[in-house]
Amino acid sequence: MTMPMRQQTPMETPQGRHTGGPLLTSNNPAMCRVLHLASGVARTPASILLTGESGTGKEVMARFIHASSPRAERPFVAVNCGAIPENLIESELFGHERGAFSGATERRIGRFESANTGTLLLDEISEMPLPLQTRLLRVLQEREIHRVGGVSAISVDVRIIATSNRDLRKMVEAGTFREDLYYRLNVFPLHLPPLNQRKEDLAGLSVAILESLSERFGRSAPSISESAMERLMTWTWPGNVRELHNVLERALILDPAEVVEGQHILLDGDMERPVTPSATVTPLMAPSASLAELEQDTILSVLEACGGNRTHAASQLGISIRTLRNRLRDYRSRGVAVPAPSRGVTSPNALRALAG
Repeated sequence: MTMPMRQQTPMETPQGRHTGGPLLTSNNPAMCRVLHLASGVARTPASILLTGESGTGKEVMARFIHASSPRAERPFVAVNCGAIPENLIESELFGHERGAFSGATERRIGRFESANTGTLLLDEISEMPLPLQTRLLRVLQEREIHRVGGVSAISVDVRIIATSNRDLRKMVEAGTFREDLYYRLNVFPLHLPPLNQRKEDLAGLSVAILESLSERFGRSAPSISESAMERLMTWTWPGNVRELHNVLERALILDPAEVVEGQHILLDGDMERPVTPSATVTPLMAPSASLAELEQDTILSVLEACGGNRTHAASQLGISIRTLRNRLRDYRSRGVAVPAPSRGVTSPNALRALAG
């Protein structure tokens, strides 16, 4: 038995099925309520604070809110507050004038100006340094910015959506997040439930993710067998929807022709357990191969497709760069040929070629 492709349904009430697009379709009461509330607040200019564990889909929700708002045709700009070096984040947000600091050879427009009349997503707002929190609060209050090194105020009309996977109230109590900024952002809070609390959505999410990945890989989407769904349903999903995406991408890398079977689902807890997969559905390995050997072939294939780029390969595999390096060190100790490290740009067609 396999899972059919999903039929799109209209948006419904919080008590029933609710859809905000393929990755936001839900049968879970808690998630349906979040979607219902998001649909309502989207029509207003109110600031929104999205909370939830890492990987629950906070940016997807932010894009849904923007697309459902009167600003839908205006810019949507996202900035990861934890990914920008502290000495550059002020310039990233507000821009700078030529000569404002060493290396500022020309004027640069910041994210606030780029998002003017649209929506600005401040992802992982909890990682913003305290001094910049003060500057941000003033911008939200006055609705105007000053570029670094500039003297003129620039008016901005930006809808703010902030996200955090940390408890900002506890950070306020600890003195690491400004209380006044917290209340300025927390006008309309929405909390996304973790995937292990909405397992009734696994089937629909899996179909949507496989369709999206297959389109990117340039191939037709396989269906999902009952054995594959059983394996997905028994997992705890500590990485939430992002982890599900990685698991299904691994399945496609194994190149199931028409159906994703149970042995294509490689979960973190299964990597060292020996199995005897069917030769008809596991083209990469012989029938007597173990999952450890299958893992090795998958890692080396992805690494080769990424031109030896360790960082990109780790991202594609859904593992940390440290885990990847440890695996490669183990392979080399056993005499296995490992692609040389590379910092070059991966060919955009590399993974598509790998997936067939």
